[in-house]
This record gives sequence, C-alpha cells and structure tokens, in this order.
Amino acid sequence: MTEPTPVPAEAPPSAASLPLRPAQQPTQQPQAFQQPQYTDNFYDAVGGHPTFVKLVDVFYEGVADDPLMRPMYPEEDLGPAKERLLLFLEQYWGGPKTYGEQRGHPRLRMRHMPFIVTPAARDAWLRHMRAAVDSLDLSPLHEGTLWDYLERAAHSMVNSA
Repeated sequence: MTEPTPVPAEAPPSAASLPLRPAQQPTQQPQAFQQPQYTDNFYDAVGGHPTFVKLVDVFYEGVADDPLMRPMYPEEDLGPAKERLLLFLEQYWGGPKTYGEQRGHPRLRMRHMPFIVTPAARDAWLRHMRAAVDSLDLSPLHEGTLWDYLERAAHSMVNSA
C-alpha cells in the first residue's frame, strides 16, 4: 500500500490580498492628520487677549499693595510692567509676537538679575499669580497647564537665599 502524497498547505491570504467589499471601497483620498482643535493654540483656547489682560490685571492688583513685591517694580506706575508681562505671556502661549518684536528674546533670568529674588519673593509672586489664575475660571486642563508653567518659572527666578 502506498502512502498518499502530502498536499502542501496553502498559506492563508493576507489582508492586503483580500478584495474589499463594496462598502469598504475608499471613496476619496484619506485626509492628512490634523491636531484636535483643543490643542491648536493655548492662547486662543483660553480666550485670547481678554483672558491674559485679566490675568495680568488681577496679578498686579496684588503686587501693588505687597511690601515685598512692590520694590521690584521701580516705575511709579505699574503700567509698563503690566504691559511687558502681558506681551510676554501672550507670545509664550501662542498669541501675538509683539514682545519679541519690541524687546527681543525674553532672557527671563538675565532681566530679573538686578532684583533680589528670594524664596519669600517667589512665594509672594506665586500667591498673587495664584489669585490671578483662579480669577480666570479656566478648565482644569488649561488651569493646570498654565499654573505648571508659572510655578516652574517662579522657581527658576530665585537668585538669592
């Protein structure tokens, strides 16, 4: 008796070789990936210029009456300092590039070197900035993102014990 000759097994078809059913036929070219709108631009997502104006206004309301902070702002009027912070924050978060056009690179540490920034000054700055951020009623994601940056920036400005 002879043994049957083995028949080679066919490999299963690959997905690429299977014909598409009519419902699966592409009707148009796939579109390029786009970031979801909520991550396009932080500045716009949180309300743009009015939001940053409010942030800066509330912050400087606290600074104006703070005996530790006020000496760090040598101008009689806090207006120029408010304008600089507003322009910086707007540019940093994706708004107009006015700060860079007017003042160049921010060089935050260099610009703050003339002032003695102690941990107590940092904490006072953060206290006023916390009140300002809280006044905005941002979504938790936006609030957390903004606060994380502000807190890290404040810690990096400390230049004296």
